[in-house]
Amino acid sequence: MLNNKKIIIGVTGSIAAYKVSSLVRLLIKEGALVQLVMTPAAHDFVTPLTLATLSGQPVLTESFNPENGEWNSHIELGLW
Repeated sequence: MLNNKKIIIGVTGSIAAYKVSSLVRLLIKEGALVQLVMTPAAHDFVTPLTLATLSGQPVLTESFNPENGEWNSHIELGLW
């Protein structure tokens, strides 16, 4: 049903953030492509590594990529 559907999930620093791992796992199981964006406060509840492992995608946590300095464009993310 969700084969190749693209889903963006924003994770913020609320107690509900701990449930996002289960949600991502279920979406991937149904065939969805999941991209995650996290606020710094969300790191207190779940790690980017956990979500990257579950989604198979790098998790966006900064406005700029710390490895190469490229801007993580929210426009491109929306077009994805």
